[in-house]
Amino acid sequence: MKILLFLFFANIPGSAFSQGQNDQQAIKILDSFASNASKAPSISMVFRMISADLTDNSSDTLNGSIILSKDKYRLNLGENSVWYNGETIWNYLTAEKDVTITKPDKKDHSFQNRPSEIFTMYKSGYKSRLIEEKTDTYLVDLYPEDLKSDLVRVRLTISKPNLALINLEYKRRDGMVITLMITEYDLRQKPDADTFVFKADKYKGVDINDMR
Repeated sequence: MKILLFLFFANIPGSAFSQGQNDQQAIKILDSFASNASKAPSISMVFRMISADLTDNSSDTLNGSIILSKDKYRLNLGENSVWYNGETIWNYLTAEKDVTITKPDKKDHSFQNRPSEIFTMYKSGYKSRLIEEKTDTYLVDLYPEDLKSDLVRVRLTISKPNLALINLEYKRRDGMVITLMITEYDLRQKPDADTFVFKADKYKGVDINDMR
């Protein structure tokens, strides 16, 4: 289930749309949010991921963390850890002591290849709406322009005035709702290159499946 939660994000679609169809107040907020993140040396988040299936009223929760630097990232979902250095992905399953190495398509802009697109996805393929503004938060919805998309809505809760991500929700047509509740959001860390590379010598006895 934990692996499926992560792979779910690989299905986020994108398509061209008319900028004129957007709420310009929402675009202004998202532009500032994206600019704030892009200027940072990295984006570090600790989160709780909740997967709810509305069709059978079931849910699953796990804790995770991610550190992003441009397109590089290190993701930890408990029993599943992923490193990506911009060229190669290492996917490590703790229980199986198994790591799979792949080389993704550079043209693939899915969440699995580029988690940083959380901050820029609104620029292509979505219409944006400011749903609510409170004294301390903005609530912004993104709707896929592609009416055949499996995704119904992406909802972002962004703090004021520091423009930190508080909550991220994906709602699908099949009744699945994936929510990331951000408990820590840090733009100050300066990771070195090794942060985004799987070091085999630190994981003795693992099986390595090189699929490159």
